[in-house]
Amino acid sequence: MNNLAYDTTLESSDAAQDIAAMQALRPVPRISVQAFCETEGIANPIERAGEDRRMSKAHLKVHMGGLATAIEFYQTAPTPNLIILESRSEPKELLAGLRQLSEYCDPSTKVVVIGHYNDVGLYRELIRTGISEYVVAPISMADIVSVISSIFVDPEAEPIGRSIAFIGAKGGVGSSTIAHNVAWAMSNLFASEVVVADLDLAFGTANINFDQDPAQGIADAVFSPERIDEVYLDRLLAQCAERLSLLAAPSTLDRVYDFDIDAFAQIIDTAQRSAPLLVLDVPHVWTGWTKNTLMKADEIVITVTPELANLRNAKNLVDMLKKIRPNDVPPKLIVNQAGVPKRPEISIADFAEPLGVTPMAVIPFEPLLFGNASNNGRMLGEMDAKNPVVASINDIAHVLTGRSEIKARKKAAFGDLLGKLKLKKK
Repeated sequence: MNNLAYDTTLESSDAAQDIAAMQALRPVPRISVQAFCETEGIANPIERAGEDRRMSKAHLKVHMGGLATAIEFYQTAPTPNLIILESRSEPKELLAGLRQLSEYCDPSTKVVVIGHYNDVGLYRELIRTGISEYVVAPISMADIVSVISSIFVDPEAEPIGRSIAFIGAKGGVGSSTIAHNVAWAMSNLFASEVVVADLDLAFGTANINFDQDPAQGIADAVFSPERIDEVYLDRLLAQCAERLSLLAAPSTLDRVYDFDIDAFAQIIDTAQRSAPLLVLDVPHVWTGWTKNTLMKADEIVITVTPELANLRNAKNLVDMLKKIRPNDVPPKLIVNQAGVPKRPEISIADFAEPLGVTPMAVIPFEPLLFGNASNNGRMLGEMDAKNPVVASINDIAHVLTGRSEIKARKKAAFGDLLGKLKLKKK
């Protein structure tokens, strides 16, 4: 495990290293973690780790005071699933302190020691005595999450699939259409199993776009959470193509769809265990479950059209997502329906500047291609495989699966467009 030096004024290069290291880590299960630190240089990255989405199920608390404080604390308190201890003590003193701590620890409690001695003999002795891991300071946030994940995530379990959430900055921008076509492209281009989950239970269009009318779908799972497992979920999937399956929305209004914040969490977790790629078609609403779904997704794609309201909404989304996902890459941006005749549009450069996000694709206004595909329940690639729009969809699929990168674009002067977005005070 690489120990990346931590600096309280974290440079952008270090932040980029942290983000890159975090991408390969799997979510930590519901465990309790308590850390006892002697220095701010160790306490800070542990606290930051606790705020990461991969630790969202875990409960982490940081105490200052080190090993002596931990011994005193657990004389009257139960021990958690994991104790993280920072110690600047010499090896003999550290081992003696750990033996004293073991008198108050439950047998199932794991212990990770962060020390300041790079001593192989000490490491071997600590592992021999039952310590789960010994890490030499300085450490990074990624180191902490990596250590916890290595202890509590079963290495024999199948890898969790990658979740990609698509959401429109405004209704009618084509986010669902893009999501469905990108999912279809992924399954065809890379011979990979893909599951599409339509989370718009009232007005979802995935069943129309894929020409499906399944008797069951995602609503059955949402309203019967006690039944959700991989076998049950498999029964709800509609087969759209050889390697593409759909959790369809009922698209009916015979009931209201008010959900708790974690309503879709178990469905998503289960779906990720059944396929390497999960595409989430998220409706343009802002609720607790929408925010929670976006916060936990591995990748987020925002679809916009080049208009002022879209820019405002996209800016709000990007800012919010950066705040709740500080250790992840920014959301991806797709500009759709560009070049509508006689419609005043914001230039791509001016649109991208305030967001700080380079569009990974600009899709032109092609009503004939999109209309024919929609009316026939077919994907764009099935209607006209040689169309430039299909090439853009394929490029998006390559970027989202890590097979290529977004090409850099030159930044242009933005002017005072942001001023138009500021709401007047009442």
